Amino acid sequence: MNATSPEEAPGRIVLLTTSHRVAPGLLSWPAWQALHAADRVLCADGAHPQLPYLREAGTAVDEASPTAEELVALCAGGHTVVVVATGEGEPALTDGLARLAGSGRVQMPELELLPASYDLPGARLLDLVQVMDRIRVECPFSSQQTHKGLAKYSIEEVYELVEAIEEGDRDELREELGDVLLQVIFHARIAEDDPDAPFSVDDVAAGIVAKLIRRHPHVFGDETASTPEEVREHWLRTKAAEKQRSSVTEGVPLTQPGLALAAKLASRVRTAGLDVPLPPTEGIGYDLLALAIHAESKGVDPEAALRAAARAYRDAIRRTETENGESAAADD
Repeated sequence: MNATSPEEAPGRIVLLTTSHRVAPGLLSWPAWQALHAADRVLCADGAHPQLPYLREAGTAVDEASPTAEELVALCAGGHTVVVVATGEGEPALTDGLARLAGSGRVQMPELELLPASYDLPGARLLDLVQVMDRIRVECPFSSQQTHKGLAKYSIEEVYELVEAIEEGDRDELREELGDVLLQVIFHARIAEDDPDAPFSVDDVAAGIVAKLIRRHPHVFGDETASTPEEVREHWLRTKAAEKQRSSVTEGVPLTQPGLALAAKLASRVRTAGLDVPLPPTEGIGYDLLALAIHAESKGVDPEAALRAAARAYRDAIRRTETENGESAAADD
């Protein structure tokens, strides 16, 4: 076997990728090792956010955008060249290297793709925050929106989410979750502009994180819970201590749909162990109230049950229309 001389050694190309969602300079240890051991470090983007940190760490970076042929030539003699990839990932360069390798006419260097920083779960939320920031500033519609103006959209999006859940449509579920999340981010961004009591999406997230930790002492504290019922007891006990409410009706939004409102009040009454008689008044509203309370006592969501029945009624209407060869006219 003939050994390859140092002059003939093909060398090594390391394509270093980084995430813009991670603070610049926070690179993996293998990435720093590759950078320190490299004979050349190249970057096509002179404004790359990593460059100041690399240079501060003593790594010389040349602002260059070599072709695939030029990069292979730089590796001749066993040299290692690290390419700090731009946000697009250097597709022209990698395509060129693939063509050279496929030609069989060039002795190719060792090729390595080295992720220098990784997205953590939830990192794409940072993109959403940045996009919302720009839209809030530059979009004529979004820049004028208020909490009150968006309220109706928030309600609509939640209803569409519930419909996707009940229909079992996974693709629609993913999209509707995004629409609901947009409402949260939008409202938080509007709140930043409040002159008297501003808060940000970070404040929103910090608040719910603190609440979840407080209300899960069996996870983050010393208490124990082995059943869902015990978890619910922890939650209700902690919530009661936090809210210090004088009535079980406090915190129940009266603007929610009627059946849901009735069921929520019934749930509060049952949880508190109160014996509250129904108002001795006749009428359809009171009949519906009694049905909602009965459903809640049986563990049935009356709103969901009525929606399911309404969907079945809708399907029956469509079947009748098809059978009769008719199309129902919209009544609005």
